[in-house]
Amino acid sequence: MIGTLVNACAIIVGSLIGGFFKRIMNDSLNEKLLTTMGLAALGIGLNSVVQNMPKSNYPVLFIACLALGCIIGSLLKIDDRVKRLTERSNADGNLGQGIITGCLIFCVGTLSILGPVQAALYNDHTFLFTNATLDLVTSMVLASAYGVGMAVCAVVLVIWQGSIYGLTLLAGNVLTDNMMTELSIVGGFMIAMTGLTIMKVREFKTLDYLPALVLPLIWCAIAG
Repeated sequence: MIGTLVNACAIIVGSLIGGFFKRIMNDSLNEKLLTTMGLAALGIGLNSVVQNMPKSNYPVLFIACLALGCIIGSLLKIDDRVKRLTERSNADGNLGQGIITGCLIFCVGTLSILGPVQAALYNDHTFLFTNATLDLVTSMVLASAYGVGMAVCAVVLVIWQGSIYGLTLLAGNVLTDNMMTELSIVGGFMIAMTGLTIMKVREFKTLDYLPALVLPLIWCAIAG
């Protein structure tokens, strides 16, 4: 749980910085910080792919998972639904809606889902620490608009990631190394997508790919 706690602390610190230094946190600085974090996410995602690809027993499985996951997510309109919620929140402009926006951004993402799984199975907090850095910057930006009350999102994040962590521990005997290898490849590509989107190199509807994270587990369970 140390990765989740670091992630929560990053949101609190970022909210305090953004709330107290609104004048310093101008649009230009925010954009530069986000671009830097996007580059870091791209590197982490590609590293996950490169490390796990040689271990894969199904070299083209990630292609099928990403394609099928994208189709399912697009049909469910996951990305559009979340964006509508955040846009509505931003339009309202009050702290309550800002907190809803923050919770969606902090919790509904590949790093925030895959991170607790990696931590529970392998005591590997790399994804969570990366997510903490991204959330630090994001919370600074949000707090500069909504105030230090955005720190409340940290509580929701702990509950969300803690639940995933606990469920993973309970299902530890079910999740095999083979499953995690394939999941890490798919997740790595999705994290790289997030980085490219943050840097505005190419906009991916990453949330539409979330179903792809489940597909490697299903395939490996059937094939195994």
